This record gives sequence, C-alpha cells and structure tokens, in this order.
Amino acid sequence: MDLVINAKTRTTTGRAAARRMRAEGRIPAVLYNHEGKATMLDIDEVEFNKIWRSVTPSTLINVTVDGTAHDVFIKDTEYNIRNDKVLHADFFEPAADQQITMRMPVHLVGTPAGVLKGGFLLKQAPDVQVKAVAKKMPARIDADISGVNIGEKFLVKNLNLGDGVTVLTNAELSLASVKPAR
Repeated sequence: MDLVINAKTRTTTGRAAARRMRAEGRIPAVLYNHEGKATMLDIDEVEFNKIWRSVTPSTLINVTVDGTAHDVFIKDTEYNIRNDKVLHADFFEPAADQQITMRMPVHLVGTPAGVLKGGFLLKQAPDVQVKAVAKKMPARIDADISGVNIGEKFLVKNLNLGDGVTVLTNAELSLASVKPAR
C-alpha cells in the first residue's frame, strides 16, 4: 500500500479560511520538521482519511509538498465526532538519522499451547518502549505466543523486532503467561 498524501503550501490562516478549505473538501495541516520549523499545508480530505484510518502512530507516510517528498508521522489530528470529519492534522518529519523513542502496544498473536491444554492466558504488559530511526520503526509489534505452555511466560526479550530497533523496556518483563487451571 502506497502511503502518499499530496499537499500544497497554504498562505491563508484563521478560522474563516479553514472553514472555506473544509467546505471545498480540503484540510488545513501543519508539517513540523526536527528543528521545530512549521510549514502550513493544504491537503485533500479524502486522500488523508484513506491513509489516516489505516495507519498507526509509528507508520511512516510520505507527504509530497509542492513536489518535494517528506517522510513523516501523523503527530496529531483534530477530529469532530459529530460529523465524522478531521478538522486539522499535524505531521512530524524527523531527521533521517535521528533516533526516535515511542511507546507501542504489543499485539498478542496466536493461541498459546498451554491454553489448548486447559490453561488460562494472562496478559501482563500491554506495551513496550522502543527506539529506532524513523525508517526502521515498526508500524506495529506482534508477539507470537503460540509456543507458550502452562507455567511459561512470554518475555520482552522474546520479541523479534529486527535490526536497528532497540527495546528500552526491561527485557525480563512478562508480556503474557499461561497459568494452570485450578
């Protein structure tokens, strides 16, 4: 899936200008770079929603501003739940070599062998803290717990996140365990 949003630099500011943009199916947005410099953007609502609804906070997307590509994260959105519309979006463009720290949820995948033998799955830590350059940051963390038997634990150190990703959470922390039936 190609995650590209086409944007153009916007010169108008204020509530009235934002209202006019939204009436035309556009969303006002801001792109912040690693130095804190902000660029005001005008993006297509349909294009943004298609990507926004399918990505995680650690998914790197491409925003092309007036023909120049930027690898960014969606940092924040202002959302109106009454009419199901995004009112504003903030993007963050990290430096290519900058290490980023993020707290990410761990998705448990598979049915533990111990549960199939009558044990009970106990979920412990719901997330881990990871550090990596933007291009290496995983979009999501899946933990395959299908090999966990009764009385065993799946620890943070058992996660396989690939090269370039450092887990900052304690390696001995249990993410899930299987307890015997009473």
